[in-house]
Parts: sequence; C-alpha cells; structure tokens
Amino acid sequence: MEPSHFSRRAVLKGGALTIAFALSGERADLFAQDGGGPPRILDAKEVDAFFAVNGDGTVTVFCGKVDLGQGLRIAIRQMAAEELGIGVDKIKYVEGDTAVTPDQGRTSGSSGIQRGGVQIRQAAATARKALSELAAQHLGTKPDDLIAVDGQIRPKVGGAGILFADLIGERRFDLKIDPKAPLKNPSSYIIVGKSLPRPDVPAKCTGRNIYVHDFTVPGMLPARVVRPPAIGAKFISVDESTAENLGAKVVRIKDFLAVVAADEWMAVRAARALRAQWSAWSGLPEQDTLAATLRSAADITDEILINKAAPDAPRPEGAKTIAASYFWPMQSHASLGPSCAVADVRADAATIWTASQGTHGNRATFARFLGLPREKVRLIYLEGAGCYGMNGHEDAAADAAIISRAIGRPVRVQWSREDEHGWDPKGPPQLLDISGAVAGDRILDWRVEMWLPQATRGLPNIPLLGPEAAGLDQVRGLNAGQISQNGDPPYAADNVRILVHWLKDAPLRPAPLRSPGKPANCFAVESFIDELAAAARVDPVEFRLRGLSDARGVEVIKRTATLMKWQARPSPGPDKDAPIARGRGMAYVHYKHDETYVAIGMEVAVDRSSGKITVERVACAHDCGQIINPDGVRAQVEGCILQTLSRALKEEVKFDRSRVLSVDWSSYPILTFSEAPKVEIELIDRPTLPPLGAGEAACTPVAAALANAIHDASGVRLRTVPFTPERLKAARNQQST
Repeated sequence: MEPSHFSRRAVLKGGALTIAFALSGERADLFAQDGGGPPRILDAKEVDAFFAVNGDGTVTVFCGKVDLGQGLRIAIRQMAAEELGIGVDKIKYVEGDTAVTPDQGRTSGSSGIQRGGVQIRQAAATARKALSELAAQHLGTKPDDLIAVDGQIRPKVGGAGILFADLIGERRFDLKIDPKAPLKNPSSYIIVGKSLPRPDVPAKCTGRNIYVHDFTVPGMLPARVVRPPAIGAKFISVDESTAENLGAKVVRIKDFLAVVAADEWMAVRAARALRAQWSAWSGLPEQDTLAATLRSAADITDEILINKAAPDAPRPEGAKTIAASYFWPMQSHASLGPSCAVADVRADAATIWTASQGTHGNRATFARFLGLPREKVRLIYLEGAGCYGMNGHEDAAADAAIISRAIGRPVRVQWSREDEHGWDPKGPPQLLDISGAVAGDRILDWRVEMWLPQATRGLPNIPLLGPEAAGLDQVRGLNAGQISQNGDPPYAADNVRILVHWLKDAPLRPAPLRSPGKPANCFAVESFIDELAAAARVDPVEFRLRGLSDARGVEVIKRTATLMKWQARPSPGPDKDAPIARGRGMAYVHYKHDETYVAIGMEVAVDRSSGKITVERVACAHDCGQIINPDGVRAQVEGCILQTLSRALKEEVKFDRSRVLSVDWSSYPILTFSEAPKVEIELIDRPTLPPLGAGEAACTPVAAALANAIHDASGVRLRTVPFTPERLKAARNQQST
C-alpha cells in the first residue's frame, strides 16, 4: 500500500476542478490542496484506490488509465455508474495522476476497458456490496432485499432508502476488492450499452479544451531543444552569443543543447540562430536496401514460436507450392500536433505535466535520471494530439525536466514539426518470408520467417533522447511492443512453423505504433491466404471459411461479406485489364488470438495508366464482446481503419545515412479528408461476455484487405508498404516480364 501526501479533500476538490477546467477552458489550479483529510490510498487491490463517496452525493472515480481521445472517460464512468447504482452525471473523474490514481499499467494494447475498466467495475461491485450491508444494518433488513439505484440503497419492494453519502460520505471503505463480488446481470443494464455523449467533445469543438500545449504554471519559461544534424552526432562546440544576443539562455549538458527565453517566439528564434558544431555520423543503412539489411543482420537470436508437424503422408496430386516476401517500412506516429510538456523540477521533488500514455510507468524512469526518490516525482496527464503508441511526448517531458532542473524554474518544451517527424521513435521495419502448399481447399504447409527488433526484457521505457544526450542514468534497450503476434495463420494447416529472427538493433529508435507489429504480420498472413486461394482457384472468403473453426471468427467474416454483397469467385476479377479496374478484398484477424475479432472488406478502383489507387468503400464487422458505449467503439473502429489506410497507402520514413529526411507533411504525407472512403461498420454486441479492446484490433487487417482488393482489381500483388502508384506500376511491369 502506497499512501500519498495529497489529501482526499484536496484530491476531490482537484477532481471537481478537472471537469470544470476541461469543459470551461478556464485556467485554474487543478491540483490545489488544503492539507486536510487522510492520505490517498493508491494500492490497486483496495476499493479506496478507485472510489471516494463525497458528502454532496457524488462519487469520484480515480483511474490510472488515461483518455487519449478514445472515449475512456465516458465509458469507465458508465461501467462505474452502472455497477454502483448511480447516475453518470454524479460521477467525477480523475485520471493519470501518479499522486492520486492507482497504477493500472500503461494505456496501451487496447487495455483501457478490458483491463482498466474491468478492474474499476469489480471495485464498484465490491463497494455496492459493502454499501448494501451497511444499509441493511440501518434498515433492519437483509442485503439481498435491497437495491442500489440513484445513489442510494433502498428496499426492492418500496420504502425509504439511504443515500451513499449518508452511509459512507467522506470516509473510506477500508476494503480489498472482492473478485467474487457479484456483478449486475447485463439484462438489468440501463447505462452500459448506451451511446452516451463524451463530456470532452463540446469544449474541443469550441476551442475551449485545455491540451498540454495550452497549460501554464506561474513562473514558467519556454524552451527549445537544439538537435544535431545527424542521429548519432556528438557535441563539439557552440557560440552562445548568437542566442544570448536575442535574450535567451543556453543550457548545455554534455550532448544536450537547449535554449530558454522569456517567450516562445524568442526561444524559437534563439534555437534557429544558435551556432553549434557537431561530429559527423553516418550509421544508418541505405534506404533502398533496408529489407536486405534486416535479412543479413549478424546480431540475431532465433526463436521458434510454433512448430507443428502432421504425420508423414503422401502429398496430394496437384498440390501447389508458393512463396512470397512481405515488407513493412519504418513509420512515424505522425501526431497532428507536435509533442509538448511542462516540468517543474526542484531540488527535492518534481512535477511533470505530460500527454504520455504511461504516467505511472514513466515515474520510475524520470526519478532515475533526475536522481530523486520515486515518491517525490509526480506525473500528471494532460491531453495531447494523440500518441498512437509512443510518439515524442515522453521525450518532450524529459527535455522539460532536464532544463527545469538546470535553471530552477518551471519549463515548457514545445517540439516543432521537424522535431516530431525527425526524432520521434518509429514503428520498426518488419520483414516476413512465407511459403506454403495447398491442395484444393486444404493447406498442407505454412512456414514463416520474421525479422524483427528484439524487445529488451524488463525494459521500463525506451531510452529517451534528453537523458541519453545529457549522459543521465536510464535503462537502455529496445521495445517496439509485442510485434510478433498474429504472425501465424488462424486457419487449419497440416504443418506450421513460425520462426522469428530477433535483431539486436534497429535502424532508428523503435517504439510501439498503434497495434504494434500486427498490421505488418496480418498484411503478410492475410495476403498469403489470398495467394493460396488464388493458386487453388477458390473464392477468398470461401477459402477462409473452410479453414476456420472459431465460430466468432466465422461470424465476422460472413457479416462483412454480407455488408459487401460479396459474390463468390476466384481472384483476380474480370476487370483487371480495364483502364479503371475495380476489385474487392477481404482480411480477418482474431487480435492476439485471444481478444477482438475483426473482418475488413474493401472496394477499390485502380487507374491502370497512373497507378492511382482509390479506396471507395470499407466494410467491417467487429466483435469486442460486451460493448460499453457503441458510439465510442464505432469511432475507434473508424479511426483504426482510416489511420491504417494512411499507413498502407502513403506512410514511409525516408532517410539517408545520417538522418530522417521526411520531416514535414510534404515528405511524410498522410491520408486527407477528401481521400477518406465510405466506411460501414457492424458491431456485434455480446453483453454476457467480457468487454475487449477496440482501440487497435481494426487496424490489423486493413493493409491486407487493401492489398487483396488491389490484386483483385488489377492482378498485381503488392507485397511492400506503402502501396504508392510508383510501386503498383513497377510491380505490374515486373509481373509482365
């Protein structure tokens, strides 16, 4: 159990202010404290870590997960309100503040609802049970004869009830979360399953929402970090007078170089004017040979993930064997707003305001490089422009913390667009070789070799730029997420072998990027299943259904096919030689093999002359178990589809031997509004099953469905992302020779 020096009364005041702050846009002290009341309980095994019943009849929920724009605030409120028996409007909400919320792990891996929300739901069930027992004592009845509704416990058959606030207001439950505390029957739900509106939307639509970019504290100074011209360059010298003449102060710690000024524009001008010398460095591979570089890497560890062999039997007559290689490039997180953070580091404590997805996980990281006890470091979540795994938010926060410690003042660090595209950690490159054999509708062999950067075991966070440059203490290593998942087929095959060549390094600093690794793996797997279907001259949907035994998987494929008005036939289609050829494609995933089920269907038009690919329509059936907020799930699925279409059609980090070259929206284009296709989604609600994640799964099959649709339209099989017109024309020319 880890008590905090922040009081319950102060936290509840802060929680109320948080809501008003976000919706009104007023600048206020969100984190005021009055020094009274007992300390917060942060042990995630305790009910009090998640709930406080206030004297005014409201309930404050303390959530360690954070809302990155995915609608977590309203969904978790719904789960808590439903289970407690209180209106959503009576729920206050505090998130991602390490001083007052329990550590529920990083908000990643689609874990917000299926882990964070489920944990809070069980705490609510435990609290409701305790409240019923207290009320039963007052009313002289049995807990089973009582019901929780409208913030009170009352008899089921009528009679006066007792308000939560009168039972336990301003006091602790002092209870462990009971994993056996009964949950409400979904048939009685009145809040969960409803599309309640997100409370943050009005302020965001009117420009009143306070993002981390808008946040200020008294005495704060703006700063800019000056990056070297090459990724691995070392500091040699600097003429500080160029910045000082503009009224700025230079901060240098080893290879870390920054300027601090009285206002933002002065800091920008000083950073541009600063004349620094750096060493030469050219340690990146050639862009055009990146796949070959991965394949020939010397420092690798091999791991066999699956090795299933059927008994020896004669190969059926007419069996066909094919092989293919698929490549996914490095990609940026491409957040629309560059990263930003505010830090106030004192001699004995530090407070950092950040849009990081992992405030709790970063607490130890920041404490380590700042040389402070963990309990003296506080990270507070404020919304940013989206992380999508891990963009530059943590780096900006580390920059701000280093500079603040150096000058003894609160500091705001704002990255530029060039910083964001040039220096954020990247989704890593992935190479997959697949070979297989098919006879009729039977898959005889399926063999995969994958080349992936290996995650460093126990790494708390990927190394941050600022501490690395300043020579400060941090754990070093690689971590791009669980990037080998969904690299094996979900379909029946006689022989399956999945081999991963784990690389000891990556060209650029890798990090998780939405649905880490799985869009690339599913792109290869679901493209190859289409290639096997084409070799067998079987309709791609029919071929999948014959090899799939999971009933929920079968259902999403069938429902997507119905949405598509799918007509059974082999691929490619009859229009492949037309000037504008149209085709359709399908792809499926059971996310991580134990989470959400998704099938994506896609219709495209391919201009034979220009190579232009137009996505005209996307259909998706999505099964994430129990749905908490249908509109929220639908928005997540739409976002997954559009973002991954952008990644599949346009996105690729360009670099030379020294640095990233794609540092703006011209050199790193993303999908535009006018290019967004019609998207049709069918949600499958399973109220009696646990809720699963919706933030990543629908990303996974998008590129494969697109590649399969392009092949169906044009007869050209694209195996390298992104699918640019130039690649399409080159593949057609190569195929025809």
